[in-house]
Amino acid sequence: MNVGIIGSGTAGRALATAFLSEGHSVMLGTRTPTKDEVQKWLKENAGGKAGTFEETASFGEILVLVTRGDIASKALEMAGTKNLSGKIIIDATNPIAKEPPVNGVLVYFSNINHSLMEDLQSAFPAAKFVKAFNSVGNNLMYKPQLKGGRPSMFICGNDDGAKKKVTELLTSFGWDTEDMGKVEGARAIEPLCMLWCIPGMLQNQWNHAFKLLRV
Repeated sequence: MNVGIIGSGTAGRALATAFLSEGHSVMLGTRTPTKDEVQKWLKENAGGKAGTFEETASFGEILVLVTRGDIASKALEMAGTKNLSGKIIIDATNPIAKEPPVNGVLVYFSNINHSLMEDLQSAFPAAKFVKAFNSVGNNLMYKPQLKGGRPSMFICGNDDGAKKKVTELLTSFGWDTEDMGKVEGARAIEPLCMLWCIPGMLQNQWNHAFKLLRV
């Protein structure tokens, strides 16, 4: 499958490498394909490609949005609406504000009754957004090895077929998937990033993930 990664930061590069490891064809999308970290990634990942947001969105059968939350909509605009239509977009973004954390708690520009993902789905209605990968660090996104076993990845989205496909991908990445319903579920999933980051911010502990337990 052709996978387009919209965003070339640390998390974007980690996910791009992970999809390559699973045998997919991958293009890393960036505003500047010639920048050093992108060129370094290309040298280290045989078969990987890099392109603009528009080229990457056109290339990908499935897309992964992994930019800063405050530029997510702009990145998708640059990708081109026609290149997003009908495609699954795995939304790994969080609405993190530019203000510094408060006692280890990130500041969000959204509120508890509305999520960034809802804004993105409204702005690009022909795309099939599925929230995932936003509640864990890039070092654990692929094949996490934790003492408690396979961790839980919480997802949501309006399209059941898209969620099924993302669940298959998450299974191959070493995750158990927990479906939290429609797009409004992102109101609960996005703040998990806040919770995940607190041990890191306060105690420099970053090797953990969430797990949903049932009786």
